[in-house]
Amino acid sequence: MTHLVTVDVTDGVATVRFDRPPMNALSVEVQEGLRDAARDVARRRDVGAVIVYGGPKVFAAGADVKEMADWTLSEALERTRGLQDAFTAIEQIPQPTIAAVTGFALGGGCELALCCDFRVAGDNAKFGQPEILLGIIPGAGGTQRLPRLVGPARAKDLIFSGRFVGAEEALSIGLVDRVVPPDDVYATAAAWASEFARGPRLALHAAKAAISRGLETDIQSGLEIERVHFAGLFGTEDRRIGMSSFMDNGPGQAEFTGS
Repeated sequence: MTHLVTVDVTDGVATVRFDRPPMNALSVEVQEGLRDAARDVARRRDVGAVIVYGGPKVFAAGADVKEMADWTLSEALERTRGLQDAFTAIEQIPQPTIAAVTGFALGGGCELALCCDFRVAGDNAKFGQPEILLGIIPGAGGTQRLPRLVGPARAKDLIFSGRFVGAEEALSIGLVDRVVPPDDVYATAAAWASEFARGPRLALHAAKAAISRGLETDIQSGLEIERVHFAGLFGTEDRRIGMSSFMDNGPGQAEFTGS
């Protein structure tokens, strides 16, 4: 893993922090670091939730245009595959994930935030897919994940125009889930992640997988995916703990073990 991307685990919450001043441009090295970090936290039993964080000033201002400027067609095809693989690794983390966004989340930065389950934004945050202004289109999932999140018309508006969206508009269209003062972004994400980390981890993994896979198929196939995941959880200790606690103490009192 590169020094530009680090993983810190505290009380079951992993923070994947990328740090490439001044604007966290998503260079090839950062992309590889994100991919490696995602694979690391995905297999760790001591991680119940994950925060993706670019620091207190800026999330990420996009891919490194200086690296891209001289790409040939063949290089663009190859490099984009690496970029998509890195972001897909973030999306495929089985634990709940939260993007903690302050400042700019543009281009690849916006696409990275889209890979998380939730987004907490500072009221100074700016989101956008400005690739059209460079004569290109989003290449790290923006044309696919953004319309799935906010709907095709709103996604086309942002992608066709390249305009920036402030935090309040992002909240109103469903691009972000919570807006707080910039100084509170990480703490808010950490508190939310801690709630997930205390939950039944295998059930959370199953819920995430069922939703994600179900969205990719028809309703009947999705119901079968749900049924299999539902039944599988009856072999877990947390299912026994949760049901016993419910019968003895009512809902919301179980202390899960993650097994």
